[in-house]
Amino acid sequence: MAKRFLTPLVSAFLFLAWTTMAQARIPLPDITELVDKDGPAVVNISTTKTIKAQEGGRDLLEQFRKRGGPMDDFFDQFEKHFGPQGRGNGKGQKQRSMGSGFVISADGFIVTNNHVVEGADEVKVQFRHNEKALAAKIIGRDPETDLALLKIDGKSNLPFLEFGDSGKMKVGEWVLAIGNPFGLENTVTLGIVSAKGRIIGAGPFDNFIQTDASINPGNSGGPLIDLDGKVVGINTAIVASGQGIGFAIPSNMAKDVIAQLRDGKKVQRGWLGVTIQDIDENTAKALGLENTNGALISSVIEGQPAAKGGIKTGDVITAVAGQKIENSNDLLRRVAAIRPGDSVELSVTRKGSPVTVSVTLGERDAKKLAQNAPGQGDDNADAEGDQSASALGLSVRGLSAKEAKALGMDKAQGLLITEVADGSEAEQADVRPGDVILEINQRPVASPEDFKKIVGEDGKKKGVVMLLIKRQSQTVFRTVPITDSK
Repeated sequence: MAKRFLTPLVSAFLFLAWTTMAQARIPLPDITELVDKDGPAVVNISTTKTIKAQEGGRDLLEQFRKRGGPMDDFFDQFEKHFGPQGRGNGKGQKQRSMGSGFVISADGFIVTNNHVVEGADEVKVQFRHNEKALAAKIIGRDPETDLALLKIDGKSNLPFLEFGDSGKMKVGEWVLAIGNPFGLENTVTLGIVSAKGRIIGAGPFDNFIQTDASINPGNSGGPLIDLDGKVVGINTAIVASGQGIGFAIPSNMAKDVIAQLRDGKKVQRGWLGVTIQDIDENTAKALGLENTNGALISSVIEGQPAAKGGIKTGDVITAVAGQKIENSNDLLRRVAAIRPGDSVELSVTRKGSPVTVSVTLGERDAKKLAQNAPGQGDDNADAEGDQSASALGLSVRGLSAKEAKALGMDKAQGLLITEVADGSEAEQADVRPGDVILEINQRPVASPEDFKKIVGEDGKKKGVVMLLIKRQSQTVFRTVPITDSK
């Protein structure tokens, strides 16, 4: 009797559990209405560019290959599917390429990627189910975010898309991509947000949305759309050797850029005038920080906004206008998003103490960011003899006036690293022969004796030393553990 009673009871329980699980299962979204609504605002973009033989090494694909990272795979595939690139035949050639875009206003403004239209002599736009391509002019471009704005004239009632809030997107949310992969117009793919804030080496403001919605060559410039029909990203790059790995520029980054281009203005970005780097665990330990959040100032450019505002080398910027900073890339994006001339409050940790600094930002100029490394001198006649710094695996000595001049220094200061032991902690921390140590644990160092004293006392106490190093035209921090500390 017990078995007969338990069997239907167990069966009923299993049925109830299965029913509950089935009801809890997340259904796939029905995007048919969304595609019907948003699809007409997505366009195919075709461009033509005349390439001269001598320009072969400077064409569009070569420029982007220099950027490295996953973009290389993308452009290899793009060149494979969209024809010759005008190299080496002694004559001018027509280079043709294809991409995607989307209309953002009824009067014909269209957003796409900069790399889709850069250098184009002719740009044409084609709408879905319309055989006639329309001429478009380039209103403005922003290579640093890979965005461009086009305009077709004589239209007043075009279908268009609106930007959404990419900051509210969560990993796992459904998104769809519409575009022109491999020339197949208005192709729709569905996926999820795989990750946010991806840095792929495509540019200084990398902050990509990663998605597994299928994106291929020709999708560039097309929209990534949420289930409310709003554009949350602009598709721009893929990892061709992988599957389901695509990247989109967040809409919140694009909005301001597009607004400035639409007003006919050059894109303006805030500028501090510093060099910055991330903080690892050893550096945090040397600085007495509780965590690795923030951006470490490795140098302050004389006469620039940060210097005028009182920012110092070795400061750690932890917040901009009250918004916490996670790393150096985060700081770069936050400052760039603020208009030049605006005053901004920076939260700083300086030698373990919190400080608030107000800085009036300058304007970022990409051309000014290129730096020329000075030549290396070979006259060491005035230098002191080598002194061992075995605790770090280094050999150091004083710097001659001629060496300092060759290194672009106003005067001889610090210690020249003459040797780095193979396999030492210093070598693993990227300390190199030829570097000049200016400070150890934020204390100036003028002689090998200073070196030994600071390392032997403060360094061994903390178990780590942070070196401020002059390397060619830059200063950087490198943090080295002291392995024999107790």
